[in-house]
Amino acid sequence: MSGRDKKRHEDEELSADAAAPSADPAAGANPLSDELAKLQSEKDALADTLVRRQADFENYRKRIERERQEESRRAQSRLIEELLPVLDGFERALSAHDDPAYEEYRKGLEIIYKQFWDTLARQGLERIEANGLPFNPHVHMAIDRVETREHPDGTIVEVLQQGYKLHDRVLRPSAVRVAVHPAEGADGGHLHSANKAN
Repeated sequence: MSGRDKKRHEDEELSADAAAPSADPAAGANPLSDELAKLQSEKDALADTLVRRQADFENYRKRIERERQEESRRAQSRLIEELLPVLDGFERALSAHDDPAYEEYRKGLEIIYKQFWDTLARQGLERIEANGLPFNPHVHMAIDRVETREHPDGTIVEVLQQGYKLHDRVLRPSAVRVAVHPAEGADGGHLHSANKAN
């Protein structure tokens, strides 16, 4: 083999060797990029699952907290409802005696009543306003009607039992007497018959 042929043969081998390594990475790049894409997809799926699980857990935590607060308010409502007759008893006792002989007793009772009321008010208890207001069936309970023209029709003229709300929920409606205007014919009829009798 001449030197020239030998040189050409070596150049071909070098070309082949140079081409071979570049061919291998190109051939191996596809499996690597496929593997990388697969791993990226799995990572994205796991991240999505984690975000969903965190959102589910946060919703669960909020729901449990809401239920706990509602149960606490129900328990508080039950207790205060049971204490309302005691509050009524205090109010009746305070209004029963105006006799000066009971003045010291009354002062002591007023102090105890104020402490008791303040404790309940701190828990959210409020009186339902009624006297002189228009009747509202959502917070008032009509026990009696009073025919009169001294008050506008449907006005509460007397509170028979105080009503209360706890956290804007009615615990007990106010029991009231409501003014009702007498029918025109009824008044006129009574008036005429009374005049005839005279």
